[in-house]
Amino acid sequence: MGEQTMEKWKINFLDWQRIWFGNAPIEFMLEVFFRTLIIYVILLLVVRAMGKRMSGQLTITELAVMLSLGAIVSVPMQLPDRGILQGLLAFVCAFSFLRGVNYLGVKNEKMEHLLQGKMSVLVRGGVLQIDEMRRSGVSQEQLFAQLRKKKISNLGQVERVYLEACGLFSIFLAEDPRQGLSVYPQSDQDLRASQLKSRDGQVCLICGTVITGMDENQHCENCRSHRWGKDVIISDQHGQR
Repeated sequence: MGEQTMEKWKINFLDWQRIWFGNAPIEFMLEVFFRTLIIYVILLLVVRAMGKRMSGQLTITELAVMLSLGAIVSVPMQLPDRGILQGLLAFVCAFSFLRGVNYLGVKNEKMEHLLQGKMSVLVRGGVLQIDEMRRSGVSQEQLFAQLRKKKISNLGQVERVYLEACGLFSIFLAEDPRQGLSVYPQSDQDLRASQLKSRDGQVCLICGTVITGMDENQHCENCRSHRWGKDVIISDQHGQR
């Protein structure tokens, strides 16, 4: 059955048979059932063969393959003039491509970085790495949300935050927590007011750099910002100064 284009004059809003069943004969509904069942089983086998990674946090290439599989499955399930074997061939191609890319990544580190991306350092020594965050497309609030999930109240508690190539955040706490910028939302002033604060020093509101003895026009050496705040948060381990 070839693909047909419906003329505009044939469209009737009250044509319920067309709305529910389309232009295909009702008998095709049974065929759709068996097509879907077969494609579903094949899809399970292909995803299973791709490895356990496909059910976890996906890399760029794995995500591309999953999107490709989503586009592949619809055609052999729904179009009567497309055979199941065409979809099966597309499955095999997607599977072979992923296996080939993974093999190249294992054999060549440069190829792995090219295909999968690189890890990025977003926080170093309690200070945001603004340039790296911009390159990675991560905002301050997005990063702070990840820190709050780990029950971290200020940047001084953090030694490193890595954005892995697969998109996961790896957070390492500082052995000796420092003063730092609060990660609590600006809208929650009650919670921010409950935090221990230093009586001296100021903190850069953009990157979290803490300094003492500054003048009003001094810029941040880390991010070149002139936005400073006096709410330098002290970790609970240090107590009130």
